[in-house]
Amino acid sequence: MMSKPAPTPTTDTVTFWQACNQEELLYQKCMICGHVQFYPRRSCTTCQGNDLAWLPSARRGTIHSYTVVHRPANRAFDGDVPFVIVLVDLDEGFRMMMNLIGDDRLSAAIGRRVCICFEPRTPDQKLPQAALEALA
Repeated sequence: MMSKPAPTPTTDTVTFWQACNQEELLYQKCMICGHVQFYPRRSCTTCQGNDLAWLPSARRGTIHSYTVVHRPANRAFDGDVPFVIVLVDLDEGFRMMMNLIGDDRLSAAIGRRVCICFEPRTPDQKLPQAALEALA
């Protein structure tokens, strides 16, 4: 069986990936204009300032969009089909793409609430994943 791909941290992303290994989700906020952003960058995408702070997310959000994958592009994911990829609008104002995990993943719907958890991908790296919150 093939190994699933894992990220290769860069100087811009190493802080984010180290936090994931501690099961903490970080995002960047520009201390000049207040813009929040993900994925990690060296400068603000709004004002191009470089005074960026790393802040912890509450790890809650809403599904903006999703797709169900029946034929993965990478054979390492063959055992996971069907799987669901979601765009999640985090409560802090940034958007991330990730897998939706759990036995109820095929119940994905735009507007459903999710919480972020972490999946060990390698012995040295965890990845953020989404799980559906229970319906009220």
